[in-house]
Amino acid sequence: MRFGRIIEEYLENSTLHGARFIVDKDASWLERIFWVICLVASWYASWLLIKASLSAFENNAISFVVESSYRDWNTNFPAIIVCESKNMDRIQEVAEQLWGADHDFTLEEVLSEIAFFRGESYHTVHECSGEEVTASCFYSNFSYYAELVRSSCVDSISNCEWNNQPFECCKYFHRMETELGICYAINSLQAGSSKGPKLNMYSNRDSGPGALRMELHTEATVFILGTEEVPTLVTPKTDFLVVGPYISFVRYISKRDIENDEEIRQTSVHQRNCRFADENILDVHSHYSYSACTVQCRKDRQMELCNCSSHLSPNSPDWQLCNMDGLECLNRNYEDLSVIIAKWSKRRGRKGLVCDCLPSCTEVDITTVYDSKDNMAGQQNPVSRIEVGLIELPTERYKRNLVRGKLDLVVSIGGTTGLFVGASLLSFVEIFYYITIRPYSTYIHEKNRLKRLMLP
Repeated sequence: MRFGRIIEEYLENSTLHGARFIVDKDASWLERIFWVICLVASWYASWLLIKASLSAFENNAISFVVESSYRDWNTNFPAIIVCESKNMDRIQEVAEQLWGADHDFTLEEVLSEIAFFRGESYHTVHECSGEEVTASCFYSNFSYYAELVRSSCVDSISNCEWNNQPFECCKYFHRMETELGICYAINSLQAGSSKGPKLNMYSNRDSGPGALRMELHTEATVFILGTEEVPTLVTPKTDFLVVGPYISFVRYISKRDIENDEEIRQTSVHQRNCRFADENILDVHSHYSYSACTVQCRKDRQMELCNCSSHLSPNSPDWQLCNMDGLECLNRNYEDLSVIIAKWSKRRGRKGLVCDCLPSCTEVDITTVYDSKDNMAGQQNPVSRIEVGLIELPTERYKRNLVRGKLDLVVSIGGTTGLFVGASLLSFVEIFYYITIRPYSTYIHEKNRLKRLMLP
């Protein structure tokens, strides 16, 4: 069957509105042109609306609203992460173990920079590289020496209470690898094993606003973050406390969560412009978050510039960690690695790190409402007391709703094609039928007819 005949037969029998008038043998050329124009205009209008529906589905499928139906909410407490920031007694003790009591005291500065590495290593590079090298310097395996210096959980945290109920600190404060070194975290997705014990740290109308108290035996930075977030070199100052001995610190916060509609999971990452914690694409941490993504971004840039990463890079194999040459390289590129900047800022020549990181879909808004710092009069031991609590139960939270799902897209496209061209799904099946099955069936039918005619 000729192709022209196939098209003609399809138009004669098509369920698309107006198609049969184009090939109607009784219609004049003016009528045919009229119907061609009508069909082209209808298809074009249909395409414009379908294109708009697809664009809205891709770019405007999500809406944000503020919920205030707070009577039955269970509010999860933020993750509290304790990262040791300085311990000169421990550094002196380790230095004596390594080099004896009469060691060069500049090595203690080197040991401090290695153990509490923050991107710069002035003393290490000055003392342990170049022509005038201090005796007994070490040139690799820095993570081992950092581990020697850092205090254990038992030596760092004690006397923990949740809502005035004591609990065993190091049973619930789990070890956590960060780019600041080994930290200890409670109520964090990123810390320890997923099967480890978890403390119930939810607050509601029955329990009242939650509060955590503890004592620290070392100088430390206490981070107050969302449960999937991690401490980084550039964590905002509003998200942590710098604590030292003989001081009592109290911070009360307000917290706003983001709740996600169940159907949000059906959308793509591009549509919602965020990632859930279990949609992880990172090597450095087990769950996705914006801060974890920036850690990965910094590590990738370190590997690109220096062919190695910081010895404190979390969950990194030994072969990727820097030796002394790598440490010198990181020190040289400190300005490019320490600050996160926008792409447009990079184009203007500013030094810094450009990270294409999406926010977490469940990130929280934590605001400091009350802060106090008091001397602990009469305290004999060098400890600090920390209290972090909710000022009140939240009365608002954000909610991410799906306003244009896949079903909405199907209904919109179906309604548009039905309105303008009278088409259904079977109308498009007809096209396939008349191009493939119908010509073959006609060919077989004609072949059999000819055979019958040729028989005596």
